[in-house]
Amino acid sequence: MKLISADWSAPDHIGAIVTTRQGGVSEAPYAGLNLGNHVGDSAEKVLENRQLLMNELGLVKPPQWLTQVHGTDAIKACDNGRITEADACWSDTAGQACIVMTADCLPVFFTDSAGSKVAVAHAGWRGLADGVLEQTLAVFENPADVIVWFGPAIGPEAFEVGDEVKQQFCNHLTESQQAFKPSANSGKWLADIYLLARLRLLKAGVSSISGGEYCTYSQSEEFFSYRRDGITGRMASIIWIK
Repeated sequence: MKLISADWSAPDHIGAIVTTRQGGVSEAPYAGLNLGNHVGDSAEKVLENRQLLMNELGLVKPPQWLTQVHGTDAIKACDNGRITEADACWSDTAGQACIVMTADCLPVFFTDSAGSKVAVAHAGWRGLADGVLEQTLAVFENPADVIVWFGPAIGPEAFEVGDEVKQQFCNHLTESQQAFKPSANSGKWLADIYLLARLRLLKAGVSSISGGEYCTYSQSEEFFSYRRDGITGRMASIIWIK
């Protein structure tokens, strides 16, 4: 099992990792560490993969899994096993892990400088445009005290979108223009989802932002990518207070 640890200035007692596709028991096209139970993979294999991950991380409490809907709701994580419809979750309880799943969308990790609260958000372009990061940030008292890390997402050379997507971002924040460049396909744009997220967070008052160096689409040995493969697995982005 290969895991990616967040490279940020969070306190040492904050755990923050992203899984890769390496490891696990799922078979093609979900090979190998698929953690999504909604993509057509065997339910038994997904459960085994999730248990392997929990064992690897040494988590005792059941983590908070979500049913993601490309929305903006951020819920408080709990350990009762209930799967809640939301696209972000947060916790201030030691040992309670928060999880979102992605396969091109942007996972965004949050904590405060004291490490007293953590959160993670699933930001596809719809959720990002509608304010999922701002909604998640709202659970913290002071945006200026929040530290953010971007996990692996589709890179700026692979994320092609139409005019309507570009306009939605630019209508909200004119600076978003710099995150788009013309595609080789007429009427299309290549979008930098990392930069779009960074601009939204900077406007909201966050200054400590890192990450954004991966591309799930092009790094096929490391990551699942829905845009590349269609039928595929999901990575998990996990944050918790140790």
